[in-house]
Amino acid sequence: MVDAKILVIDDNKSVLSALEILLQFEYKSVQTISNPNQISSFPNFSALDIILLDMNFSAGVNTGNEGLYWLREIKKKAPHISVIMMTAYGAINLAVEALKEGASDFILKPWNNERLLTTVKSAYELRKTQKEVVQLKEKETNLKQVINQNSNYIIGNSKALNRVLSLVQKVAKTDVNVLVTGENGTGKELIARELHKLSARQNEVFISVDMGSISENLFESELFGHVKGSFTDAKEDRAGKFEAANGGTLFLDEIGNLSLQMQAKLLSAIQNRVIVRVGSNKPIPIDIRLICATNCNLDKMVSDGLFREDLLYRINTIRVEVPPLRERENDILVLADFYLNKFISKYGKQGLRINQQAQDKIMAYAWPGNVRELLHTMERAVILSEGNVLKPDDFLLESKGSISMENGPSTLEEMELIMISNALNKHDGNYSAAAEELGISRQTLYNKLKKTSK
Repeated sequence: MVDAKILVIDDNKSVLSALEILLQFEYKSVQTISNPNQISSFPNFSALDIILLDMNFSAGVNTGNEGLYWLREIKKKAPHISVIMMTAYGAINLAVEALKEGASDFILKPWNNERLLTTVKSAYELRKTQKEVVQLKEKETNLKQVINQNSNYIIGNSKALNRVLSLVQKVAKTDVNVLVTGENGTGKELIARELHKLSARQNEVFISVDMGSISENLFESELFGHVKGSFTDAKEDRAGKFEAANGGTLFLDEIGNLSLQMQAKLLSAIQNRVIVRVGSNKPIPIDIRLICATNCNLDKMVSDGLFREDLLYRINTIRVEVPPLRERENDILVLADFYLNKFISKYGKQGLRINQQAQDKIMAYAWPGNVRELLHTMERAVILSEGNVLKPDDFLLESKGSISMENGPSTLEEMELIMISNALNKHDGNYSAAAEELGISRQTLYNKLKKTSK
């Protein structure tokens, strides 16, 4: 017996009885309705698998319009349900109209029992397939949401960062190609994800590809996919990153690391918006939002013959330059505090705080590794901390108070650096006290130290 729920709707009680007897030995649940007006108040159409619906209910009427009306009403309530229309008046145009309105099949009265059971079985298989499609779409939607979730946030409120975010908001709503540039560790992928999150494609996938990690031999397979047997390890058909990102956003990180040969293949795909899997001749159209990122100077690489100028034009409709952390002064301590709380929670070190001298040290450092370096520095400090207070010695950064000039200062900058170094040594790394002795503000002291560390 098939675990399916069937509803029969017909004003002829003899028809209802006959169908109920025929179907109850094949299907788990068979219900009947003799009055079509009960359709409006039926509790749960979505729980049904199949409906057998008569097309004429009023005496002397054989147009089928009543059945078509109720078919439309049922489909409004349960779009994916399989509905089989029944009539004693067979006409091709009526059957076609019913199928157009969403019916899955059409049977004539009186029916052949074997043929009716075959029709119902086919309708049930269709319903099963539709259920699976709906479930797959729900899984796909949930998977996209999981993929697009990112635990990292863009933290900060500095002018430099706000300028970038303002540009991102303007560009995100369009589909233009964006090139995100900046030093290592500045958060280029976060900017790319923000572009995706604010775009019309936000409910589709965001696929990130580290171009620097793809070998030249696997480049086409990784990006464009391959068919079974196209090379030794191609044991099954596989979609590439372009196909996986279809409808969504494709983020190509470290694009400056590609060889000229790989650049040519990439250019063709971007230009034509069509890819061909390795081992296949079938062109596959793609619809993606392309975002690329690099820490390289692509303009200089073009001049040096290391990067294709036509590819640069393609990926560089809009360029977003992510500022280094040293230019986001107001954000440094905000980020440090954010990561401190994150790692306090992760490693169970409640009550931990950073004292003023340590904050001064953090602010004065140039952060050549940018936000990524700050993250790792904070994690290391929290892990190795022994008390409730993080002090300057807990942060393993290059010291600015130990610089010596063996042959004496040769420039004004070197003289300033020696004076600052001496003041910091005298006051045990207390930046406020050192700045006061030097007659400058603490912010000026930070700026001077940062300038020397670049």
